[in-house]
Amino acid sequence: MQEITLSPEELERYSRHIRIPEFNREGQEKLKAAKVLVVGAGGLGSPLLLYLAAAGVGTIGIVDFDTVELSNLQRQVLFSVDDVGKAKTAAAKAHLLRLNPYINIITYEEPLSSRNAMQIVKNYDVVADGTDNFPTRYLVNDACVFAGIPNVYASIHRFVGQVAVFNYNNGPNYRDVFPEPPPPGTVPSCAEGGVLGVLPGIIGSMQANEVIKICTGIGEPLSGRLFTFDALHFTTQLFKINKDPNNPITGVQPTITALIDYNQFCGGNEGTATATIREITVQELKQMQDNAADFQLIDVREPEEYKTANLGGTLIPVSKIGEHLNQIARDKKVIIHCKSGARSLQAIRQLQAKGFSNIYQLKGGILAYAKEIDPNLLGYI
Repeated sequence: MQEITLSPEELERYSRHIRIPEFNREGQEKLKAAKVLVVGAGGLGSPLLLYLAAAGVGTIGIVDFDTVELSNLQRQVLFSVDDVGKAKTAAAKAHLLRLNPYINIITYEEPLSSRNAMQIVKNYDVVADGTDNFPTRYLVNDACVFAGIPNVYASIHRFVGQVAVFNYNNGPNYRDVFPEPPPPGTVPSCAEGGVLGVLPGIIGSMQANEVIKICTGIGEPLSGRLFTFDALHFTTQLFKINKDPNNPITGVQPTITALIDYNQFCGGNEGTATATIREITVQELKQMQDNAADFQLIDVREPEEYKTANLGGTLIPVSKIGEHLNQIARDKKVIIHCKSGARSLQAIRQLQAKGFSNIYQLKGGILAYAKEIDPNLLGYI
């Protein structure tokens, strides 16, 4: 094992850590030796990555396949207006190395999936989950359990945030708290429901704190407990988490022994998750529009998103799709779109469960349309 030493410049840089008796030089050297994977470079990932880099975590991996958008800048403080349109992984790496050139940044500009998760996760000591969707949360949890790696979890919604440490020293994991995902469309994402800009900073900093404690071995990690913070009323709660003997991955009789199809697992409750999803490209949609073809376009985003920019489709938010089946044609092609594809996929699965066989997804959503057909929309999405 390579000996970890701190240069004179690093000793000065981290001097406020080293002066803490419980932390000292040994703790700083442990941080330099640590390898931490951050999944998601968005609202939570921004403060998380900034503080891990500033603290001196030696190797930081970043998984994200998105690009920086103007609407990100209200909360994703890692980026600036100059980064709009750039890959988040590349922009994050550049900013973090300017903050601390003594660390190593590894980027994965690809979605984390059942195919690559184990190959990526196994190279790290700790994983920090900064994602905003259920399929990836379950994927991160299960990959960490199989790899025997702690999972520092956080989530945010509007004014409320959560933090927990899962799979620490064989402690409880995400599935002990959330055995099954909620029905599609019942829990809106940040894009759908919004989020107070400062909340990711608060919760992401707490997440970074737990990562640092695990890497250095100081303090008591938030294992077996779920912390919640309500920024609107400034209240906190701390819930105890017990291991569930029926946990499908770590229970008495495990039913999951390898990574699964998490989109299918989180996709629907009526047996439609494996149904074929047909797509059309934004170029095909533009041609249909230009030719005045007979089709129906449905936008499943939220009203505020629709007001800002739309393609002229009928607005039916994904959470309301089941209440408006009578507005959806059955005798012609129906094209569903959202911002990039996640919500339209949920809507299509719900419609397929109701017998619709004429539904198509707009590949890449309005974001792809803006990039490839109408760049004037980009500043409004």
